[in-house]
Amino acid sequence: MRADLHLHTLCSDGTYPPAEVARRCKEAGVALFALTDHDNMSGLKEGADAAKSLGLHFVRGIEVSAYRGATKVHVLGYGCREGDAYTRFLNAREEGARARAQDAVQKANAALGLDVTMEEVERFHPRKDSPLHSMHVLAAFANRLGGDKDKLYRELFVPGAPAFSGIGRPLPEEAVRAIHEMGGVAVLAHPAQILVLPEEVSARFRLFSRKEREEVKCTYKGARTALMEKLVAEGLDGIECYHSTHTFIETEEFLAFAKAHGLFVTGGSDFHSDGGSRKIGRPVFDASETEGLLLSLEGSV
Repeated sequence: MRADLHLHTLCSDGTYPPAEVARRCKEAGVALFALTDHDNMSGLKEGADAAKSLGLHFVRGIEVSAYRGATKVHVLGYGCREGDAYTRFLNAREEGARARAQDAVQKANAALGLDVTMEEVERFHPRKDSPLHSMHVLAAFANRLGGDKDKLYRELFVPGAPAFSGIGRPLPEEAVRAIHEMGGVAVLAHPAQILVLPEEVSARFRLFSRKEREEVKCTYKGARTALMEKLVAEGLDGIECYHSTHTFIETEEFLAFAKAHGLFVTGGSDFHSDGGSRKIGRPVFDASETEGLLLSLEGSV
């Protein structure tokens, strides 16, 4: 069964509403999909209803934006349910997101000599039932300045940049525990993007050339593996081996890691918007080996 288990909507930092993402899954030949918005599940009912009307299988999803220092370690959760655990989780994420946005706005204003306000940020935050996201802050500054959003993001908001803020982020192991408490299974997202670097290297990484970045990634690959093994010890259930940014060699490496540690395998495009390489249904992921598990997590909201 062709699946895409990593999709974003305007309930976090995506462009389209859940029903439109579902329609695009149908158009792309995806039979099973999951919506995995950052730190909330507010779009799942719309996604489930759309999936039912289109004859698609739908798995409840979420992506917890965890960090260890400047190291981004996102964890996908599948089959999570609303209840007391989710309410506690969502309240903490909303509180942390607002504090983080305020910190980022203050830092970016100081760096650029601007006076962007939180009210401006809120204009780019369409779903008030979901936490603020750094992309909403970015949108407010891009609206003031014009120009290339991606360039502005790299210059200001990535780890090591002047306006980066890590306030209110859970640790990766806390993300795994939160997903389990919500009744879900925890899957490490896009592991090739995990960069466990010394502080002095992390602060300069965004300034490196492409070749230098690849050399750094190779040098510190062992640190990433150690972090992954720690998460396995914390109860990690699976790993996203197939991802739109993974090379063939990286995919094979993570498949071997999954097999060695008894983890199940997932795959997804990490689609956010049109343009670029992240297209719904790519890379092609056949969920046949984990179809039983995934369908056991299927359900309406």
